[in-house]
Amino acid sequence: MRQRRSRSRIALFAVPIATALVIGLGALRIPTVAPEDAVTMSADLTTRRLTVMRGGEVIKEYDVAVGKPQYPTPRGTFNVQKIVWNPKWVPPDSRWARGKKPAAPGSARNPMKLVKIFFQEPDYYIHGTGDTDSLGDAASHGCLRMDPDQAGELALLLMENSGVFRDWDWVKGILHLGSEHVVTLATPATLTIGG
Repeated sequence: MRQRRSRSRIALFAVPIATALVIGLGALRIPTVAPEDAVTMSADLTTRRLTVMRGGEVIKEYDVAVGKPQYPTPRGTFNVQKIVWNPKWVPPDSRWARGKKPAAPGSARNPMKLVKIFFQEPDYYIHGTGDTDSLGDAASHGCLRMDPDQAGELALLLMENSGVFRDWDWVKGILHLGSEHVVTLATPATLTIGG
């Protein structure tokens, strides 16, 4: 008899919780950004600058390192929708990476640093670099490299544009956990690469 009561209690609680979750998720609304207020980005491979605009107005500009001639950064227009906080690094299957070892999230050896902002999966993204002296040069293997703090600032801005408001305390919590955290943007940001 006692066992039956336990099962009944579980069943009684499970249904309302599941129902509440469905109702709660159905009621969740992510604010949408009007197209004229959406964040867009452009990277100029000649000047090696990343410009962030909202509603046609420049709101941020960053120095970036672009791809070396033998590893060019792809040109075109891309939708940025995936951000990986505290990313691990796995050496790509490329000649330049032979003999390189993977690096865990948060490792001092990790060349991605704080965040990866994908623009052409799986190989091309905006990411931080420990070699900030390379900014303004053609020094990467095709990605856009930034100062790590500025890459974090950009990722937070893109999340905010998508209706996901976070701050540096949230980022510190992700870093404290010591593992990757993936954010998929409901509203992609456009990145145009040219020059």
